[in-house]
Amino acid sequence: MNHQDTHSKVIGYLLWIFGFLGSHRFYYGKPVTGTIWFLTLGLFLIGWIIDFFLIPAMDREADLRFQSGPISYNLAWILLTFLGVFGIHRMYMGKWITGLLYLLTGGLFLIGVLYDFWTLNDQISQRNAERPLG
Repeated sequence: MNHQDTHSKVIGYLLWIFGFLGSHRFYYGKPVTGTIWFLTLGLFLIGWIIDFFLIPAMDREADLRFQSGPISYNLAWILLTFLGVFGIHRMYMGKWITGLLYLLTGGLFLIGVLYDFWTLNDQISQRNAERPLG
């Protein structure tokens, strides 16, 4: 069985601690429900509690959905979560111009950081799928 492990259950459960804000759902590539969790405090904490049991399935789904490669989803998500306004996660992915732009503008005035919470998994998957020429 060819299984790629793009996401970590450990990171998923650590983010679940703050999951009433949707962080673990964003991590596993579920931005719509992540936003709903953020706006409703994890569906009034009920969805947050249920997610404790759903994390293994979300992890398996993310592993199948996203492309593995040299860019680590775990490291990129940690960088985005804690240093997003400084653009460090973008620099890590090789996106130096937008990384520097984030650094100078507070993550493009936080709008860019919010965009990255919605799209980071797809950005990493696309970068990992790119093959160097030559």
